[in-house]
Amino acid sequence: MSWVWVTSGVFYWFRYERKNSNPNQLPTLSSFPRIALIAPFYNESPSAEETLRNLLDQNYPNFEVIAVNDCSMDLTGEILNRLAREHSNLRVIHNAENQGKAVSLTAAALLTDAEFLLCIDGDSLLDHNAARWMLSQFLTSSRVGAVTGNPRIRTRSSVLGKIQVGEFSSIIGLIKRAQRTYGRLFTVSGVCVMFRKSALEDVGFWSSETLTEDIDISWKLQIRHWEVRFEPAATCWILMPETIKGLWSQRLRWATGGAQAILKFSDMWFDWKSRRMWPIFFEYILSLLWSYAMLATILIYCLHFFFALPDFINVQSLTPQWTGVLVAVTSMTQIAVAMFIDSRYDYQIWRNYFFTIWYPIAFWILCMATTVVAFPRALLRSGSKRGRWNSPDRGLQ
Repeated sequence: MSWVWVTSGVFYWFRYERKNSNPNQLPTLSSFPRIALIAPFYNESPSAEETLRNLLDQNYPNFEVIAVNDCSMDLTGEILNRLAREHSNLRVIHNAENQGKAVSLTAAALLTDAEFLLCIDGDSLLDHNAARWMLSQFLTSSRVGAVTGNPRIRTRSSVLGKIQVGEFSSIIGLIKRAQRTYGRLFTVSGVCVMFRKSALEDVGFWSSETLTEDIDISWKLQIRHWEVRFEPAATCWILMPETIKGLWSQRLRWATGGAQAILKFSDMWFDWKSRRMWPIFFEYILSLLWSYAMLATILIYCLHFFFALPDFINVQSLTPQWTGVLVAVTSMTQIAVAMFIDSRYDYQIWRNYFFTIWYPIAFWILCMATTVVAFPRALLRSGSKRGRWNSPDRGLQ
């Protein structure tokens, strides 16, 4: 799969990105429809003002900003109200009780007359030209329902933070390019994505029962044959966990949301019109099988200390041999290709390359563990249970 991602990602770069030799040169737009910049907040008092002031400085002539306070228990609501008094194009919505991100986004979408909705997280800094880049994709086709941006890591003060810089290029940026080449996207990046409002209306907006509203809405749109695109020039600078506990909580939520989507939309295998989603579904199933195969390998290795196992299943060592070297080289090649492509948007990205040598060990183990835990968790999770949020680990700022 890594070589599929690399070759498909490079093809995407040759086909779509290479011709734009200067990413700082803005696209020419035929019109400037109204855009709503939406940011939901829950206990984001340390970053809320920075995020909103950055949004209000967006380089676009026709927009409004909508901030949703999802019943925060800190000073977030007061900060939003003060900023709303200072800026006429900022509106604030206060939820009476904590409803979760999906409900907050839906409330904002229903209370605006904007044709397009650009949604970010409450701790993100959106590039000043991101709206123009995303809108340029919508203006090429009326069937484009969503355009996902290119999230970049701000927290780079620890080894975990530096590793994630390479991870976001290779596992998010490169794979989105590859998936756009051979089918559909598994998910938009909820931290930076623009939607066509009529497309959201067509699918009933976001689902409140899922843990990852971005994965769910991506599948809902594409099942209804709306096109979802990737715009790498629309960057958004985000905070990420830099502790094992924070990473575990985040990745477990992501893995559970992915499993929920696979279970929810599994009947699309019987719909020929949804065939372009089949490679994405199959790709996820391979990842799921890989995770359980890795777990079985580790368990068999532990058992051989206590029981005499048949040779055909016996695992004598977990130390990587020549196959381990091959996997490591493949991983570093994938990250290098991804960083090369993204270096035009993130000028300091190469400083973090050699830290990513730990990625196949540290993050693959984390991915395996969260996937193994998440799938049965998704099976047991009640379909009517609302997906609410807690304040995540924001890293070492």
